[in-house]
Amino acid sequence: MANTSSAKKATRKIARRTEVNKNRRSRVRSFIRKVEEALASGDKDAAAAALKAAQPELMRAASKGVFHKNTASRKVSRLANRVKTLSA
Repeated sequence: MANTSSAKKATRKIARRTEVNKNRRSRVRSFIRKVEEALASGDKDAAAAALKAAQPELMRAASKGVFHKNTASRKVSRLANRVKTLSA
């Protein structure tokens, strides 16, 4: 348990940050799931549109520190590749 006032404040800050990061991570997962569902249904246009919406969301999460930059890039790259093969 935190004893000093600064440690107590740090605990409160961490709790707030954790909530924000949880929401961001959940939001990104939702966007990725929409792309996955469009790919599963075989709808090329919907998959491309979902990817276009998911890409900035992933990069925003990376810039905020929720995901590592390379992780976000890898996810975007793999999704884009799958959308591309669907259209081929």
